[in-house]
Amino acid sequence: MKFSIGILLAIFAVWSGSAVASILVGIIYSLSLNLPDNFITKSAGSKLLQIGIVILGLSISLTKAFSVTDFYMPYISLLVIVTFFLGIYIGKLIGLDKKLTILIASGAAICGGTAMVAIAPIIKAKPKDLLTAITIIFLLNAVAIIIFPIIGLYLGLSQDQFGAWAAMAIHDTSSVVGAAMIYGEEAVESAATLKLGRTLWLIPLILFLTYKHQATPSNKSKLPFFVMFFILAIAIGSFIDLNNQTISFIKLISQCFLLLGLFCIGSQIDKKALSNISIKPMQLALILWIIIIPSSYMLIQAAI
Repeated sequence: MKFSIGILLAIFAVWSGSAVASILVGIIYSLSLNLPDNFITKSAGSKLLQIGIVILGLSISLTKAFSVTDFYMPYISLLVIVTFFLGIYIGKLIGLDKKLTILIASGAAICGGTAMVAIAPIIKAKPKDLLTAITIIFLLNAVAIIIFPIIGLYLGLSQDQFGAWAAMAIHDTSSVVGAAMIYGEEAVESAATLKLGRTLWLIPLILFLTYKHQATPSNKSKLPFFVMFFILAIAIGSFIDLNNQTISFIKLISQCFLLLGLFCIGSQIDKKALSNISIKPMQLALILWIIIIPSSYMLIQAAI
């Protein structure tokens, strides 16, 4: 019964064409039916998003990808490094547990849940701490999908500027792409490219934390290999020189996967996860986000 309802809601999410609707329907689905932890939608979300992003790569010009990345990556790199170490400092200042501080600082600096899941076994974080950090970041991401396009329109950001801003200021790839989908097609292209460039910072983070904690990288500490597939897809799409009709079809297929992924991501939230949230970790995540949002906007303005 739950699975059948899920299929109908997933079809609705794709039909709506709205990133906001997809993630909200997923949340309502999870909270209403109290989905079990091992339910299929809770594990499929990231994979569907990754497939959608890789497919999107086929429609992106290699020349544009290089120009956008070359232009914005120094600013993104600066923001990643400052955010991580600022998060560690603020966490100490408010007396938050060290491992929970590292989880939230890593998620805020690089790629949300992906970063936190990757480093959790390295720092030997408790499952409860990981769940708390992921839930907090998820809630902020859900808010970002709704408010970022509104703010972007108010500020008069171009498609590329909004894509860069979303890639810098929103934590998870899913929410970056979701917000950009609302803003426009070109915003999705620049947001996806730059966000995956930001995700590459996960590699030095893993190596740094492995050294600091004198651990060997766990098999669970997965490097973002789908980023390489995304780059390969861009190269293939540019080499084949696809026509406009084919590119439009590719973007449609990509959008379907992305909307399905967002629906599944929404279904990952549950009452148990919400009950684990406490004041200090939420405080750290909010402080970092309040700093990141205007800082990333100012960096974009400085880059123009």
